[in-house]
Amino acid sequence: MPSALMAAQGWAAPGPVAGGSSQEPRPAGRGTCWGARKPQAPGCRRPALAAGGSSTQLPAWPFQEPGLCPWLRSQAPATAEGLKMAAAVEPHSSLYDTIVVGAGIQGSFTAYHLAKRGGETLLLDQFPLPHSRGSSHGQSRIIRRAYPQEHYAQMMAESYRLWEQLEAEAGASLYRQTGLLVLGANANPEFQRCCRTLVKHNVPGELFTTESLHRRFPGIQPYHGEVGVSDHTAGVLSADRALRAVQDGFRRRGGALRDGEKVTDIKPGVVVTVTTSRGVYQAKSLVITAGPWANKLLAPLGLQLPLQTLRINVCYWKEKVPGAYGVSANFPCFLALCAPHHIYGLPSNEYPGLVKICYHSGSPADPEERDRPPEASALPDIQILQDFVSKYLPGLVPEPAVVEHCMYTNTPDEDFVLDRHPKFSNIIIGAGFSGHGFKLAPVVGKLLCQLSVGEEPSYAMEPFRIHRFPGLPAPAL
Repeated sequence: MPSALMAAQGWAAPGPVAGGSSQEPRPAGRGTCWGARKPQAPGCRRPALAAGGSSTQLPAWPFQEPGLCPWLRSQAPATAEGLKMAAAVEPHSSLYDTIVVGAGIQGSFTAYHLAKRGGETLLLDQFPLPHSRGSSHGQSRIIRRAYPQEHYAQMMAESYRLWEQLEAEAGASLYRQTGLLVLGANANPEFQRCCRTLVKHNVPGELFTTESLHRRFPGIQPYHGEVGVSDHTAGVLSADRALRAVQDGFRRRGGALRDGEKVTDIKPGVVVTVTTSRGVYQAKSLVITAGPWANKLLAPLGLQLPLQTLRINVCYWKEKVPGAYGVSANFPCFLALCAPHHIYGLPSNEYPGLVKICYHSGSPADPEERDRPPEASALPDIQILQDFVSKYLPGLVPEPAVVEHCMYTNTPDEDFVLDRHPKFSNIIIGAGFSGHGFKLAPVVGKLLCQLSVGEEPSYAMEPFRIHRFPGLPAPAL
């Protein structure tokens, strides 16, 4: 399969890249566990890792020490009635190298990287898969190397390579190259930083004046005289298909994936104990990638991060002339650097004749109440988008034809949280992906994997540390 991900370097216009499709795996039902051994009783010892399964020697596991399995047995109820109650409340009990809580794109890639190393890994999700309750569902996400922040620009080079590897492994097309147009005022510092990172990292692209931009993309009207820069490597990731592909890769490597299991309790320690609605599990390390539910799991562990959960309106706008803003017409993804929040769009593809255009913010919402209809005053983003579409995209009907929803979990600076718990060094946290984490998930999962096994991360982690927030301590060593 020819790869669309590794574009030739230089500032040249890209050639068309055809998309593809593959046979999609059958979705799993509630409580299903794929590709894993049956749960072991606490008194059982785990089999040794297969030879050659990992190039990195994992540390010795505390529960392999002599005497610890009898200690675990001593904690079980001794009476017949106690055993009966325990069987009803704790139907499973297993020991794993790592447990990952949250099977969205970040948690799934974390589990995937752990399984590639040969570690026995359990991936949990509270909802039956697939589901649309979090931030990883849907048909499309933008992938781009045009970033104003240098740390993300560095990570994106590897992210493209890892997406390409997953495509080859899955035998499925996960990416379609469309290019990306960044719109902004020439004097906008964020626009200038995007231009600099593209040049620094030799990303093929092109600069546009107001006039040349409108000539190249007649469907875009630079209403306030904006200029543009293109990222020719950018395109659209097939989000649902990508999530299934990484979960399939995890299971192929022996990973255990259990859906429909809500975590009800986490007991920290040398061995972390995780209780769910269907079982009790132990592991040497725990990774929490629970999206908008992160703080609900962290509160009993004495930590609250400055995360804001937002309900996002995902809007689709009808073309006045069918196909004018489509992939076949070479219309690109775009990112408009508006204040106070960006507006982004993707060419019509997933819904025929409808262009996906969204505001990069939303209304505060509890994830448990996401579907409660908001008050009219809580929908300023729709009005902002209507104004933008009418001024900048005159070939679209300035009224959304379809409105869907997803959740963002934002940090104050919109940088991720990738760090150890300040008190419990074997509890790792991945959170606050702020609406731009999907494209970076292959690298995020690698970093969370490295943290969980005690390796030095591949990238500088200061932008992602918990202690950058006032009042929050540095992680335990």
